[in-house]
Amino acid sequence: MRSVLRSAVESKTSANRRNESVAPQPYSKLKQLGGASRRLGVWSCRKYHRRMLLQVVIISTRQARKGDAVARWFETRARAHGAFDVELVDLAEVNLPLFDEPEHPRLRKYQHDHTKRWSERVSRADAFVFVTPEYNYSAPPSIVNALDYLLHEWAYKPVAFVSYGGVSGGTRSVQMIKLQATALRMMPIPDAVSLPFFAKMFADDGSFNPGEAQQKAADAMLTELKRWTDALRVLR
Repeated sequence: MRSVLRSAVESKTSANRRNESVAPQPYSKLKQLGGASRRLGVWSCRKYHRRMLLQVVIISTRQARKGDAVARWFETRARAHGAFDVELVDLAEVNLPLFDEPEHPRLRKYQHDHTKRWSERVSRADAFVFVTPEYNYSAPPSIVNALDYLLHEWAYKPVAFVSYGGVSGGTRSVQMIKLQATALRMMPIPDAVSLPFFAKMFADDGSFNPGEAQQKAADAMLTELKRWTDALRVLR
């Protein structure tokens, strides 16, 4: 009887030792991961210890355009809002030719200087606001072309819209751009600023002032855009 009890105790002790030898392994792995995460945390703090950069993009490139005035009004609102550093990007000044890279943008084997400059500029941004008119129920070719040039530089960045026009306020252009933006892994946010019959919003001195309702919409959109920018930065 004693030999049976001794055998049972030894068997249980041996099993406990096996469990003890196995149990610390997950903990040790977690400990290693914890150290890595702490190191990553320091790096992340350094990377993200800066204000997010918002690029406000003037899409219209026509000589008689009004989009620059609309964009400068929004730029002023964005700077006053204070959530972002703000950079104004004018596609007329960027002056991209019709897409002419021989390699697919996903390869980043850019051959032309204008593409390299465009890539560097877009890469700096954390979020975008596209200021767009509407052409023939669709988007201006300037933004379609500018988006087509790049791929990775757009990815995991939110985009909001300020649209202007006649009765539709440019909203059909926004819908078309959203289709292309999502294909590039951008995040078009729901909040927007729409400016119908925007030609009536110019003062006699040529300044653009759409009124209190649109100003509130702009502020609300910027607040929401900042939330998306913060949420998506871990993917970039």
